[in-house]
Amino acid sequence: MSYKKIGLIGGRGYVGQEIISLLNNHNQLNIVSVYSSSKAGQPLNIDSLGEMTYQDLALDNIDFGDEEAFILALPNMESQGYVDLITNYNSEAIIIDLSSDHRFDEDWEYRIPELCDPVSSNKISNPGCYASAMQFMIAPILNILVGPVNLFGVSGYSGAGASPNQRNDRELLNDNIIPYSLVNHLHEREVQTHSYPNIFFTPHVGNFFRGIMMTGNFFLSKQSDPDEIINLFIDFYEGMNLISIQESPPNLQKVQNTSDVIIGGFEVDQATNRLTFCCALDNLLKGAATQAIQNLNSAFGWDDNAGII
Repeated sequence: MSYKKIGLIGGRGYVGQEIISLLNNHNQLNIVSVYSSSKAGQPLNIDSLGEMTYQDLALDNIDFGDEEAFILALPNMESQGYVDLITNYNSEAIIIDLSSDHRFDEDWEYRIPELCDPVSSNKISNPGCYASAMQFMIAPILNILVGPVNLFGVSGYSGAGASPNQRNDRELLNDNIIPYSLVNHLHEREVQTHSYPNIFFTPHVGNFFRGIMMTGNFFLSKQSDPDEIINLFIDFYEGMNLISIQESPPNLQKVQNTSDVIIGGFEVDQATNRLTFCCALDNLLKGAATQAIQNLNSAFGWDDNAGII
């Protein structure tokens, strides 16, 4: 079997480690290089990858090989130098950027796999984790929404990254939930740009490691009952094997360490046409690493879910 050769730039963090695992278990993708500033020279310690070590991430010292595609798992505002370096080295290489740096760039293809056409560019911008959950909720009812949408999200502290900060401080999180970016969160702008312009989003961090629970309040243009809405969602996501629709609210434990999305808890206030329901997904997998692999699959002309399910 012919493998596609993949390089990972930024392999130390939580998402980078998930990407390594997904690539390592993919029958058509072969991870050939992993770059990290803090772990350069250290072994990956994955038996199936032999004696592979982390390579130096420094821009003036990076040494590319015969990679056909690169996944960038870097913090925001750090990807452009690597994009330029890759493009100069191999202008045909596929680049998947997990940061927010190109989500508003018309030269890049922003793609949520279940909601977008197959990849048609070699530069793909991966969606944000909160933004993915919100858009999974909005897409089936987009044509019957009126007025503002209010969304309340709680993420595990892995969403704050591996470097120590207030949002992943276990002492601060003990018996606590931490609100942050109460207005103008970057993922709010992302959803306003790519899905529905009139949304308000407030994120929080909870005292658990991984996963997102998103609750939304929506106003509909017509009277509907929960059964109608559930059937609308079931029809919309028919054949999309990673997304499940149910009557009851999702249990976050059911999506942790999986690539699944669960949407449920549909309730309608008939007097105001207000619809409320929830979406749960794993921020490290379906909110990031899984969608990177889905987008890479599509860029190579394969089924989105190849190697995932």
